[in-house]
Amino acid sequence: MVVVIGAGQAGLSAAYHLARRGLRPGTDFVVLDANDGPGGAWRHRWDALTFDAAHALHDLPGLPLGTPDPHEPASAVVSRYYGAYEQRFGLEVIRPVPVASVTRAEDAADGLLVRAADGRTWAAGAVVNATGTWDRPYWPSSPGRADFAGRQLHTHDFTAAADFAGERVLVVGGGTSAVQFLLQLDAAGADTTWSTRRTPDWTDTAFDAEWGRGVEERVNARTSAGLPPRSVVAETGLPLTGQYRDGIASGVLVSRGPLERLLPHGAVFADGTTAEIDTVLWATGFRAAVDHLAPLRLREPGGGIRMAADAVSVAREPRLFLVGYGASASTLGATRAGRAAALAALRSLEPLPVG
Repeated sequence: MVVVIGAGQAGLSAAYHLARRGLRPGTDFVVLDANDGPGGAWRHRWDALTFDAAHALHDLPGLPLGTPDPHEPASAVVSRYYGAYEQRFGLEVIRPVPVASVTRAEDAADGLLVRAADGRTWAAGAVVNATGTWDRPYWPSSPGRADFAGRQLHTHDFTAAADFAGERVLVVGGGTSAVQFLLQLDAAGADTTWSTRRTPDWTDTAFDAEWGRGVEERVNARTSAGLPPRSVVAETGLPLTGQYRDGIASGVLVSRGPLERLLPHGAVFADGTTAEIDTVLWATGFRAAVDHLAPLRLREPGGGIRMAADAVSVAREPRLFLVGYGASASTLGATRAGRAAALAALRSLEPLPVG
């Protein structure tokens, strides 16, 4: 049996390709998902993130998304699309099933054991792990954070810019989410301050197929060396759209530089300047949600999980395939990686030739 963990873009793509090659959902493979319903991480995105403002969502194999209302929340669009996809192909996703651990069976011939938080277990000849990053928000260690008297929240917990009207909000982070938060908060009547570790990486580079291949090559070079993936913006930069240019001109999208420390009611920056702050919004990204894989001891000395040349096979465990990790964290990369992981999982189940 193949166990697919996660029913987001990558997990559904893997399930589709397993079914297309003759495996029966619920019998020859199962899809486990921690969420209460379809949509993956998208179902948790804030309502103000409309479909036209979200990162491009690529079609799942076999069922085009179509042309949604650009002003509808992306969470609603994607949840509806993924739900229709699961039904169309009879994928029989089992939910909610948070996975607590993946271990090796005592008898190597029995493969891997996937254990849910409620104690249920599945024996698997191969596991496709598609848990993404949403459940692992990254909170950086910052001096004074424990002493700050105001509100602190992460991208993971953001709901609406209107909640911050009239407040002095410090947004920490140099990625697209931070930029979008700043514009929304300013429009909602918040007094914003932006802090980034480095000068914002604005770029006029066209985000085309050639650019995408270059990004994937750089990410794959790190993961194949056992190094952890870098942040998205470190690989892509920030596109200089017309809206972002206007934000720079108005001063909203101008960084105060690195945050040195937080005070009970303010912040001190590396240049010695200070600002009074009511709320800190940590738009500091996410890490791969792979804690349940810890019993397999996959980490390399460099801190990452070393991936094979196909970018989905794990060097330390030939029955495990990671998607939504490294280059496949994007929606386009996740769709392709789902297919690659499904095919690799099937090959791993094939008996070795005799003689």
